[in-house]
Amino acid sequence: MSYKKITVFLLTAVFFLGLSGCTGTENHNPRNPKEEISIPMILTVDPSTGRKNEEHVVKAFNQAYAGTYQVDVEWIMETEEEYRKNLKRLNVTDQLPSVITDLRTLPSFYQMMVEENRMEDLSPYIQNDKEWKDSIETAVLEACSEPDGSIYLAPLSTAAFSCSGVFWNKHLFQEAGISEFPQTWEEFWNCCEKLQSHGVTPLALHTEGTAWSPMQFATAELADSKEGSAFMKKLFPDSYHNPHGLQLAETLKKLFQYTSDDALHADFDVAYTNFISGKAAMIANGYWMIDQIPEDFITQVHFSPFPGNKLISSPETFGWAVISDYKKEIKEGAIEFLKFRTKYNKNEKELFLNKKIPGINQLLTDYIDAYNSEPQIVPNYQVKWNSLLQEQTLGEYIPKLVNGEITTEEFTLMEDESIRQFQKESR
Repeated sequence: MSYKKITVFLLTAVFFLGLSGCTGTENHNPRNPKEEISIPMILTVDPSTGRKNEEHVVKAFNQAYAGTYQVDVEWIMETEEEYRKNLKRLNVTDQLPSVITDLRTLPSFYQMMVEENRMEDLSPYIQNDKEWKDSIETAVLEACSEPDGSIYLAPLSTAAFSCSGVFWNKHLFQEAGISEFPQTWEEFWNCCEKLQSHGVTPLALHTEGTAWSPMQFATAELADSKEGSAFMKKLFPDSYHNPHGLQLAETLKKLFQYTSDDALHADFDVAYTNFISGKAAMIANGYWMIDQIPEDFITQVHFSPFPGNKLISSPETFGWAVISDYKKEIKEGAIEFLKFRTKYNKNEKELFLNKKIPGINQLLTDYIDAYNSEPQIVPNYQVKWNSLLQEQTLGEYIPKLVNGEITTEEFTLMEDESIRQFQKESR
């Protein structure tokens, strides 16, 4: 669920344009190589593909700043969920690297880091650097800014690579006599019924982690009404025992009527495997999954917005932070790296939205068209709701809801219990 898995052909195009076009600088006046400053960082290796996430931008920076700065990455084979949990451990043991990622998907941890002054305020650097500031879309900069104007998450240039929608298998749709993706939620449920009646499992779902894929469907549907959309924009709702929470629970329960037997107590990897093996017709995920789809399968896959022309995106989740207790020269190098990343991303965006990408395929074209269709953007629940609800309550109680062990009302009461527990632990 991140910008980390950028497509290979887009990277190739960026490299062909040359590093000077990405950085906006021609000469970094490298020092003596012996004085090269190391910028420690931890990045993950995707367990499903073996790819080093964000390796492209690290290599580009290290090449451009050779002799001056070097991003020194410790590559760890773990999921993004495991990485996020480890951030908390590394903070307690004072072992955080100088640059950290994924922080905004842990809203309570992020707030604690802000309150304890653990991160550099980047707003003076961005506001005083016109080139950097002008390279960032206004909506993205606003999303990464605090009410007082401080910025702890260095933004990407664009939200273009941060959106989630629905990947669907056109061959399985054709088997059920369906020629296009449903445009309304009524059509969506009818589509699920039709697929299932033809022996096709409609949805690839899971419950562990933060129940990412089913929650994408459920929150997108909730935002179909004006009131539901407003609820999705609320930070740390004070209750889910209301019409919005009940609707969400009903949708979750209904979704699992159209999935595989192994969806409960499973992580996203199970849902992903069921989709790419042709065992399920649809999966909710973001742009980053394009690079994870096998070459021999990608021609079978299309991408569409959620019904009602909705995409889910919170660009602040892709902002990276600089830890404040490092030496001045390391922090300066880390900030230069984040500035480089923004400009690098801007170059990608220009190629991307103009479809000037070598070897562009139909799936990527689908995504670009979806992004350019002026969709309603629904906030990602992961940046809005408390961590106990996401990391514990959903995984424990969605299976019980689906199996009929608890009612939708009881499910919302368990969500509210997570709020009380979270508030108690945050004191």
